[in-house]
Amino acid sequence: MNQQVIVVGGGVIGLLSAYRLAQAGKSVLLLELGDVGREASWAGGGIVSPLYPWRYSPAVTALAHWSQDFYPQLGERLLEETGVDPEVHVTGLYWLDLHDEAEALSWAERYGRPLTSVSMETVRQAVPSLGEGYERAVYMEGVANIRNPRLLRALREALRQLPNVTVIEQCPVEGFLRDGTRIVGVQTAQGEMRADQVVVAAGAWSAQLLATLGLEIPVKPMKGQMILFKCAEDFLPSMVLAKRRYAIPRRDGHILVGSTLEDVGFDKTPTEDALESLRATAIELLPALADAQVVKHWAGLRPGSPDGVPYIGPVSGFDGLWLNCGHFRNGLVLAPASCQLLVDLMLGQAPIVDPSPYAPAGRIADDQKS
Repeated sequence: MNQQVIVVGGGVIGLLSAYRLAQAGKSVLLLELGDVGREASWAGGGIVSPLYPWRYSPAVTALAHWSQDFYPQLGERLLEETGVDPEVHVTGLYWLDLHDEAEALSWAERYGRPLTSVSMETVRQAVPSLGEGYERAVYMEGVANIRNPRLLRALREALRQLPNVTVIEQCPVEGFLRDGTRIVGVQTAQGEMRADQVVVAAGAWSAQLLATLGLEIPVKPMKGQMILFKCAEDFLPSMVLAKRRYAIPRRDGHILVGSTLEDVGFDKTPTEDALESLRATAIELLPALADAQVVKHWAGLRPGSPDGVPYIGPVSGFDGLWLNCGHFRNGLVLAPASCQLLVDLMLGQAPIVDPSPYAPAGRIADDQKS
């Protein structure tokens, strides 16, 4: 079976890459090691913003801003096409007691983002369930969260409806097929599969796969654990973030609290220590959660990368090989822009943002030398 494009990885980056390529007329085969949409994309919180956007490079900011503007229409389009609502839920976000508040405000002014300093009285009126002891707050209106498991289901369904897309699950990719310097497909547990172009969008597993070509990219798994409560629908009207932990309300009253950041390889086991730590955070932020039951506790593996700048573009020396990986904590946030940029580059269109900061070219070689 010879496809025009093989996409390796069925998380949000792989699914959305396949969707955009198929919409552009490409014939696409998507291969997933396990079940589609069950790794980091499923496990995250779904805030459509980096946790501290002012602490990132302009490269991350450019993708984040494009995606934030695009998400509402993506949500509507997927609902229309599939009947599955990804629930783009605009709540705004309060950051409490920031040590770098001045930097945050000057960043917002520079980029024209609606981040303002607000009084604690204002916060308490807006979020009556908030705990005591917080002294300062900044607020950004318009920040949404997306119900990521439903986004993944909607994308999976959208792909199912497209005649030029095939999805194969439980299909580990073990290496690449080469013809001289060209990559002409992949070797899988189910045999050889050929294509004109191969896109690696395998999240935390991308580095292992690229290592089969002797390529080293510094993408590694970084475990994150989350817990989920069920409350009344109006319990938490806005997202709140303090001390690197956050609470996210879903429309139906589910509250997500996360997350840990652990460097423990590919271990996804939820731990009792993390559960206790996250529960303590939850109660400190929202004391009424002391009486709420934890309905779920899980872990996922983020694709950690230096400064969180993803690798998007062709790999020099390996014609036909493309990357869209290494999004670290911001895969969901950056997905729409990352996948549009990839498609722009693959089709030779004018790119939505300057592609140079994400280009694998210099970055892979430099990482091998260092």
